Amino acid sequence: MSERGDYRLSKKEKYDIEKELREWFRGAGRVVVVGVGNPIRTDDFVGVAIVRGLKGKVPSNKVMLIEAETVPENHMQEITDFSPTHVLLIDAAILGSKSGESRLSNPEQLADFPAFSTHMLPLRIFCECVVKTTKAKIALLLIQPKKTDFGETMTSDVEAASRIICDALLKCFQ
Repeated sequence: MSERGDYRLSKKEKYDIEKELREWFRGAGRVVVVGVGNPIRTDDFVGVAIVRGLKGKVPSNKVMLIEAETVPENHMQEITDFSPTHVLLIDAAILGSKSGESRLSNPEQLADFPAFSTHMLPLRIFCECVVKTTKAKIALLLIQPKKTDFGETMTSDVEAASRIICDALLKCFQ
């Protein structure tokens, strides 16, 4: 990721999410991974699905997993009490890319994305609160949805992306 945290790359460059995550987690002590999304809005649920894929596979003394669904702000106290050095929020977002593509982004970049949201509190405000209360490094792992209609099954592109991201995160936490 560039210093600005750009998520746009030229068509010739291949985005390596595992490499980006490894770089971002460098020096991490305690990590909180927050899965955000609505369970009845198809691909919007991808953040929670990834957190569920990590359950029981990461060291709980170093990695806290939170299934926040549409209300990550309800977990502020848990996050603060864990005293993380890094907080990663995973969510679906309109990136203007192919469905299932992902980008690691800085919270400041949220203004660059269209206003599609299923959250009670805008994620940018939540991120600001997390930084103020924990002093942790924070990033968003955003995944381009294909569908966000009502439904409980993710599309195949986003489901495949969730497995790739889950595997990348597991490698980072080994």
